[in-house]
Amino acid sequence: MGTDGSGQRAAIDLEELLATRLLVQGNSGSGKSHLLRRLLEGSAGLVQQIVIDPEGDFTSLSDAFSHVSIDAADQSLAEIGRIAARIRAHRASVVLNLEGLEMEGQMRCVAAFLGALFDAPREHWYPALVVVDEAQVFAPAVAGEVSDEARRTSLGAMTNLMCRGRKRGLAGVIATQRLAKLAKNVAAEASNFLMGRTFLDIDMARAADLLGMERRQAEVIRDLSRGQFLALGPAISRRPISIHIGDVRTAARSASPKLVPLPSEGLEDMEDLLFSPGAQDVAPPPPPPPPVSTDQILRTISDRTLAPVPDAPVLSDQAQEEVMVSVFAEIAAEAGLQPPASVFQDFISRCRMRGASVTLDMAAFNRRLALARAGIVDGEGWDDVIALAASLPEEMLAPFLGLARAAREGAPCPEDAELAILYGTTSGGRARRMLSFIEEKGLIHCRTDLSGKRSVTLPHFGWTTAPAIPDPQRPPRMARIAAREAAR
Repeated sequence: MGTDGSGQRAAIDLEELLATRLLVQGNSGSGKSHLLRRLLEGSAGLVQQIVIDPEGDFTSLSDAFSHVSIDAADQSLAEIGRIAARIRAHRASVVLNLEGLEMEGQMRCVAAFLGALFDAPREHWYPALVVVDEAQVFAPAVAGEVSDEARRTSLGAMTNLMCRGRKRGLAGVIATQRLAKLAKNVAAEASNFLMGRTFLDIDMARAADLLGMERRQAEVIRDLSRGQFLALGPAISRRPISIHIGDVRTAARSASPKLVPLPSEGLEDMEDLLFSPGAQDVAPPPPPPPPVSTDQILRTISDRTLAPVPDAPVLSDQAQEEVMVSVFAEIAAEAGLQPPASVFQDFISRCRMRGASVTLDMAAFNRRLALARAGIVDGEGWDDVIALAASLPEEMLAPFLGLARAAREGAPCPEDAELAILYGTTSGGRARRMLSFIEEKGLIHCRTDLSGKRSVTLPHFGWTTAPAIPDPQRPPRMARIAAREAAR
């Protein structure tokens, strides 16, 4: 990262940082962004990096490294969630540029983005640095001018990142201008600290407490120079040390203001420049026409015949059905965890964009979506199965249809992870509890043989799946027993 007070190299243990998180604090101009840039450049190529950039300062990383710049102003919240899921799946290093959004829009975007990163399936829990600049915007200590709903969702996403993100491979690195403006439950989860120059007593006191310094020693924080930070934490040092941050390869688009010479023109020359008309000046507009009487306006409106608006092209019933089938397939392939109402609105928008009018109500939509997610392309011949599932909660229809399809085709029994996705969760435990509930209703019968393979029967139809291990990542029951006996 730079050099310490004795001129020795000061480094950060990257693997320890992934497990313990980092908090950077300093007033504007203290060098926070320079510190974050040094950290990102030094760890580029070693770990996936996800940068949340409110001011667009870090987009220059894509010029020197393989970071993908995402302009949030050009995306919807649903698209932001889909992009975040792909980021985790493909381990892409990205910069989320929020520069074109208002504060409330930034908070909603970050909540959707972090929520999708957090809800990624377990097989995509790769280690990643999640760097959040100006974290006090997204995790405010008190309510501000934004709506309560936007503040709650943003604060909840930041809390998940810092409190529960470690188990999912997400290592939060947050930077703030003032500790007093940052929510305490977010700041308290960091174990590593880099404290830069600050002047307010309340911020110096909190910084001293985090560094384990006495209150009378807090004055040293006010005397730090630009680019100098007090560091403490298991990834840096077990005792507070002073670090001068080193140089960086890339630069932000914005720079600190510098003094430049004033123009040398005299008073008269400056007046001519300001008040004299130029060659490119636009001619003043003509005076407005005299006002028109109300009677004349009414007569003009009554006499005017408007050109008819041409009718939009209407798709045939078969074409509209083909559009809906393709949209259902797209939504089913995404396997999102959004609320049903949001998915329904997304379905309507996609159909209208392709010229199809949607006549389905919410119940019919849920049935067809459940069929699509269960892998059933043609719903003909499944009315009896859907009628049998009427006694189940609506969210269990898709996993029940998935079991029915596998049993009807004699395919292997679906895994817990597959049933969990159809159930709208990532928890295998919830999927197993759902199976127990359906079995208590008498709709299915589950059987597990001695090798640990599960098969499911639908007694009303006489269909049975082929035996399969519920979770391939876990060894069969008999193999686990044999391993325990060998260990003894």
